Amino acid sequence: MDEHKENIYSHDVRLKMSDTRLAIEESCSRLNADEDSSPNTSSPPANGDYSHPVYKEIALANGHINRMSKDELRKKLADLKLDTRGVKDVMKKRLKSHYKKQKLMQTASEGGPTDTYYDYICVVDFEATCEEDNPAGFLHEIIEFPMVLINIRTLEIVDSFQEYVKPELNPQLSDFCVKLTGITQKTVDEADPFPSVLEKAVAWLQERELGTKYKYAILTDGYFSTNHLPYRIRYPQFAKKWINIRKSYGNFYKVPRTQTKLSTMLDKLGLKYEGRPHSGLDDSRNIARIALRMLQDGCQLRVNERMHAGQLLSVPSSAPEEGAPPLTILALGTNQKLT
Repeated sequence: MDEHKENIYSHDVRLKMSDTRLAIEESCSRLNADEDSSPNTSSPPANGDYSHPVYKEIALANGHINRMSKDELRKKLADLKLDTRGVKDVMKKRLKSHYKKQKLMQTASEGGPTDTYYDYICVVDFEATCEEDNPAGFLHEIIEFPMVLINIRTLEIVDSFQEYVKPELNPQLSDFCVKLTGITQKTVDEADPFPSVLEKAVAWLQERELGTKYKYAILTDGYFSTNHLPYRIRYPQFAKKWINIRKSYGNFYKVPRTQTKLSTMLDKLGLKYEGRPHSGLDDSRNIARIALRMLQDGCQLRVNERMHAGQLLSVPSSAPEEGAPPLTILALGTNQKLT
């Protein structure tokens, strides 16, 4: 799964192109040194104000939970009819989040603080052309464009989108790529080029009133350093900010980034991979399952990365929250070039 991908790519370049810039700019630089690496131990309330007495109560409960053994944590979770799977730190976070949620629900009913923001989160995880050794200068092109939609209010996967993409620069898939992704040459030969698929993706999001009636954010599994496509299309505004779940997971559960591969995150949460590894849609669904578990454990999954002037930047947890902007249909021709 992810471990194999790490072997194929050098440094930060990832085979699956699993971040939300939609892989449509010519170059994206390495993650800056200003990345917010300090764990966010408690998601801020929507108004950023911790003065309400409820937060003192939450802090006291957290201190008690920190002193509990793994067996005590599991017993308390079982008593509360909560999930008992996962390592100690995951169970500790789950129990803290339960008490926090209960307290905030109580104070919200009394006009107190709450920290719910988005209505939906849209998980995006591409598959791309690849070679076994990926020679220097190899240009990876998207060949599968999947999206999975999470309803934040009901904590459910409610919809999905999938389109295959016809590569233009290297239209012949390598045997390695076919075996890894399960995507056949016939599938991509019969698929639409990227601009047309992007239009379909935007239309799909529009039909669900995302960015207009509902607030939403894009979520991805990590980032990549460089990507090229044989098109020049206007960079979509909705793809300029996203949630990097690896960063969210590491900060929330307080684990190093080396423990944030897809397979590792699933394992630590007590989950098993469902479907075919390296299927973009199946990977997106499994990433969504991780996101749902994190939401259930109390993580707020706020936007934490953005693109600015070709630079990949961190979005600090103290930044004002905002959903992705309204979507516009892109009028594109298949021979237009990337901007």
